Amino acid sequence: MTTGVRRRMGVEERRQQLIGVALELFARRSPDEVSIDEIAAAAGISRPLVYHYFPGKLSLYEAALQRAAHDLASRFEEPHEGSLGGRLLRVMRRFFDFVDEHGPGFSALMRGGPAVGSSATNALIDSVRQVAYEQILSHLRVTDPPARLELLVRSWISLVESTALIWLDGRRIPRGELETQLVHSFAALAAVGAAYDEEMTELLRHMLKDEPNDGPFTDLAARLITLAS
Repeated sequence: MTTGVRRRMGVEERRQQLIGVALELFARRSPDEVSIDEIAAAAGISRPLVYHYFPGKLSLYEAALQRAAHDLASRFEEPHEGSLGGRLLRVMRRFFDFVDEHGPGFSALMRGGPAVGSSATNALIDSVRQVAYEQILSHLRVTDPPARLELLVRSWISLVESTALIWLDGRRIPRGELETQLVHSFAALAAVGAAYDEEMTELLRHMLKDEPNDGPFTDLAARLITLAS
């Protein structure tokens, strides 16, 4: 019988391990409810050793948040292939995958947690929103958005964020329906903007030009026609 020898981790490797452990715990419970002792036990090290790598729970939370923010921002990256409605729907599916996997941590981040209010945390949250904003503009092929388009995209990102938080409280609406509804909301906001602005009208025409018969934007139009009949 051989006795296994525990390999000594380097500083950065241990830090990354602790961040991963913290994220797993934060995915199940709010960061406020997770103690340093629990993180240490899950990592198989002592409490003082955790403090050797991170000055305190706040710094560990911010490091975990940074990794999570990078992951969340990457969910908005989508190849420029197919219709815009289809692309947005795929983005929403990946976004809600994240929300599903990191529910308590996502909720704590957006509603209040141990690091909320710090400049580092606010910058991370804003960076995710900015990535989402820039990705959507790239799919619209717009580099210098007019005021109404900026309002549309930023308002929609806020809507997605708040919808996800409300959905986490009970998940009373089927997730797939909610993802489609949010894509429909983007088209609806664009249509409202088009009613006031010729530039937005051209943008809406561009959005709908390559929409297939079974696409989400076409589905929305069919539902609205049914309501009006």
